[in-house]
Amino acid sequence: MTDVLESPLTRKLQVFVALSEVELGVLKRLHLRRRSFAAGRDLVHQGQSDQAAYILAAGWVCSYKLQPDGTRQIVDFQIPGDFLGLRSVLLRTSDHSFEPVTDIQAAEVFADDLLEAFEKTPRLAAAILWAASRDEAMVVEHLVGVGRRAADARMAHFLLELGARLKLVGMGSKKGYACPLTQYHLADALGLSAVHVNRVLRQLRESGLLTFRDGRVTFDKYDGLVELSEFDPAYLDQTGPLLK
Repeated sequence: MTDVLESPLTRKLQVFVALSEVELGVLKRLHLRRRSFAAGRDLVHQGQSDQAAYILAAGWVCSYKLQPDGTRQIVDFQIPGDFLGLRSVLLRTSDHSFEPVTDIQAAEVFADDLLEAFEKTPRLAAAILWAASRDEAMVVEHLVGVGRRAADARMAHFLLELGARLKLVGMGSKKGYACPLTQYHLADALGLSAVHVNRVLRQLRESGLLTFRDGRVTFDKYDGLVELSEFDPAYLDQTGPLLK
């Protein structure tokens, strides 16, 4: 049981619910079909049906939609502990694609596995619904960011959010975190050009707020970034279990 206790998904779900031995056992069975995937090759593609969901155990993934002209909008980045394609399993067709940013390890989960787990452990089902609702809240924040925040505040808010998410699964802190994203990833996620991303990151660095270099985000002045971006992590709902 130790391995499932240490899994990123367990760490995340336990923010919502104090999982019992039975619930942990069901969660362990959802992790049994472990697979590896190479960076740069779609795990799930837009329009695909009869697709499994995945629990990301290691590595980073981006979810995105392709436009008719070939450009893409990155919807979000998935980190260890996140579900991939959960909505596409329940709705039968994926409305966007998932591409590993790095080599990844993920547990494959079929619809029948999920439905059985939900039937046996309603509290675990509620925790997974909480995780899905949290993902939706992040998409809302990203929409506000792209539509209304200035570029520097948009970047700061997004990187602070990533830091909070990574801290929850033991991969980040208020000092910073390892980050494999390129400026092109950030551009496609934030609705900016790569040149603009470079300019904004330089501006944040020269202001003494943040440094993004050699695959690491460093929060040089965390409170200053929070003030600039008006970052309020309440929408991430990470304050403690609601179900005991």
